[in-house]
Amino acid sequence: MLHRSRALVLAIAGAIAAAGQTPTPEERSANIEAFEKVWATVRDKHWDPKLGGLDWQAVHDELRPRMEAAKTADEGRAILNDMVGRLKQTHFGIFPGSVYHDLDASAEKGDKDSGQANPGIDVRVLEGHAIVTELDGGSPAAAKGVRPGWEILRIGDTDIPGVVARIQEHFKDPSLLDLRLRQSVLSRLEGSAGSTVAVEFLDGDDRKVSIGLNRAAPRGVIARLGNMPPMRVWSEWRRLPQDIGYVRFNAFFDPEGLARTMEEAIKGCRDCRGFVVDVRGNPGGIGGLAMGVAGWFTDQSGLQLGTEYLRGLTIKLVVFPRPDPFRGPLAVLVDGCSASTSEILAGGLKDIKRARLFGTRTAAAALPSVIDRLPNGDGFQYAIANYISQGGQPLEGIGAIPDEEVRVTRRQLLEGKDPALDAAVQWIWKQKP
Repeated sequence: MLHRSRALVLAIAGAIAAAGQTPTPEERSANIEAFEKVWATVRDKHWDPKLGGLDWQAVHDELRPRMEAAKTADEGRAILNDMVGRLKQTHFGIFPGSVYHDLDASAEKGDKDSGQANPGIDVRVLEGHAIVTELDGGSPAAAKGVRPGWEILRIGDTDIPGVVARIQEHFKDPSLLDLRLRQSVLSRLEGSAGSTVAVEFLDGDDRKVSIGLNRAAPRGVIARLGNMPPMRVWSEWRRLPQDIGYVRFNAFFDPEGLARTMEEAIKGCRDCRGFVVDVRGNPGGIGGLAMGVAGWFTDQSGLQLGTEYLRGLTIKLVVFPRPDPFRGPLAVLVDGCSASTSEILAGGLKDIKRARLFGTRTAAAALPSVIDRLPNGDGFQYAIANYISQGGQPLEGIGAIPDEEVRVTRRQLLEGKDPALDAAVQWIWKQKP
């Protein structure tokens, strides 16, 4: 269930025929090969062999002649999207390379080192504006005086409002939109360590400020797990002034490190009034780690966070209870960049009535998915499993819905406020000790 940042953009870079241009015989042949690959992949790898009763062979026979007659790359792509659209499920789609360049600039730059270093900025797109939400302590951006609430107007030669507008125009479905927008900005800030990127901001006084920001190694340590690509991870906890425990981590990828942080947090906060788990901006990772994290907050056996269905295999996400967990009030902070395993943890804890959620609706991307490059250069994303929460509802396309919706504004960020955390703290203090 790994959803790394590059996968979250839901596209693969590739050379494609320009819109409106008649394909060459080679391009036409590649389009046919792409059609057959998409059709066969769904037939062979979809978690439901019966596809919900859809006659997949009939879909093939209906659309294949149209694909053979397609006169443009866009027309061929529309036919492929029509085919996977018959499934009526998210996480199935075809993406052109041109859109990918807006989503992930690292493919456009072609840097092998791209993504290995950054200025230490995190962002969210709020009401169409790319806003700095956080800076890593000691990062190049923090050292240059960048502050939460500043708007990013330009990175290098790229007009960021234009990029945001194009992505919002192309992706009408809100599922994953926040993640796509965030990645479109972050990928342009990334590059090789020691390099510099020119960024134009709108500061807290609404003045345009141009700053050259150095790129440094990202926060955290490099974790490796099995045959998966290495990933830089971090986890932290602290005791808030209100006697509330607070834990946060950037991905579900480092079992030992995450378990160590959770153990230290629970032991260090046994007398706390409550606890907050913050998975805002956490794109997910290894699904089994959600069961482990949930176990630190219950000693009840037999609880589940939901069920995952693969072809020929059903996995019940059973919580692993700890012998001496934290039993007090528990709040989970979520936003539109909480995806995959983060959604399963948050939604599952809500379903078993163990936690209250604060923030905004999650990414609605709970399904494990794969992205393949097609013979014609387009990207094809497809899901390999289905997930149903313990409450009987899918998270895919819906997301984990907060009990208290709390949206952050640029003004609040400029004032150093965190309204979702504040709301969680207020709720915890209203509970009986």
